[in-house]
Amino acid sequence: MELKMNNSQMNVNQREIQIRQIIFKTLIYLFLTLFAIFVLVPFYWMVLTSLKEIDEVRKSPPSLIIGFSQIRFWANYVAAWNAAQYWRYMLNTVTVAAISTTGTVFTTIFASFAFARLNFRGRDLLFLLLITTMMIPGEMFVITNYITVSRLGWFSPIASQQSLLDALLALTMPFMTSVFYIFFLRQTFKQIPDELYLAAKVDGTSDWKYLWKIMVPIASPTIITITILNAMGTWSAYIWPKLVTSRDEYRLVTNGLREAYSDFVGQVLYNQQMAAALIVTTPLLITFLFLRKYIMRGVSRSGIKG
Repeated sequence: MELKMNNSQMNVNQREIQIRQIIFKTLIYLFLTLFAIFVLVPFYWMVLTSLKEIDEVRKSPPSLIIGFSQIRFWANYVAAWNAAQYWRYMLNTVTVAAISTTGTVFTTIFASFAFARLNFRGRDLLFLLLITTMMIPGEMFVITNYITVSRLGWFSPIASQQSLLDALLALTMPFMTSVFYIFFLRQTFKQIPDELYLAAKVDGTSDWKYLWKIMVPIASPTIITITILNAMGTWSAYIWPKLVTSRDEYRLVTNGLREAYSDFVGQVLYNQQMAAALIVTTPLLITFLFLRKYIMRGVSRSGIKG
C-alpha cells in the first residue's frame, strides 16, 4: 500500500515538473516570437514601402497590405538605382571597408598579443584604462576626431580642396583600432595555455613567429568574426562619412541613398528611398547568412556569452 502511494506521489511530481517545463518553454517561445515580430516589422515595412506607388506611401493612415495589382515589382528599384551613382558609392564603401578592416585587424592582433602574453610594467593598468573608454559613447569622439582630421588637412568644407587620398585618410585612420575588439581577441589569446608559449620560447621561437605561427591560427575564428563585424560596421556607417566628405564622388553608399531621392518640389520619394535601402541591406544579409557560423564560433571561442 505504501509503495503504491509513493509511486502515485512520484507520478504527480513528474506531471508537475512536465507542466512547469511546458509552461516555461511556452513563455520562452512566446517571448522569442514577440521579439522576432518586433525585429521583422521594420524590415517588412521597408519592403512594402519599396513596392508602393508614391501616392500610396503618402496616404494616411498607411496601409499595411496592398493588392497584387498595386505592387510595383521593379519600377522603384530601377528608378532608385538610376537616381544615384551606386557603382561609385559601392566602390568607395568597399575600398574604405577594406582599408579600415585591415588596419583594425592588425592593430587588434598586436595589442591583444601584448596584453595577453607580454609582461611589461603597467600592463594591467593600461588595459584597464582602455576598457574604461568603452563606457564613453562613441558620439563623444566625433568632435575631437573631426578637429584632428581638419587640422591634418584631410578635410575641407571647400569640395575642390579635398583629394581622394585626403578623403580615404579621413574615413579610415580614426577607426583603425577598437578597444572592444582588443578585449574580444585578448580573451581568446588568454585561453591559449602558457605552457605552449614557454615551450616555444625554449625552442628559440621569437614572439613575432609565435604570434603568427601559433596564436593567430588558433584564434582565427575570432579574427574572422572581427573582420566580418568591422566590415559590416563600415558598410552601414553614416554620420562620420557625412561629416568628412565634401565631394559627392567620395561619399559612401549610405550617404548617397539618403540624399538622392526627392521630387522637383523637394519632397522625399520614400518608395525609391526604401528600395535603395533594401539594395544596400541585401549584401549585409547575404554576408551574415553565409558567415554566421564563423561569427558564432568566434563568440564562443572568446569566452563571451550572450
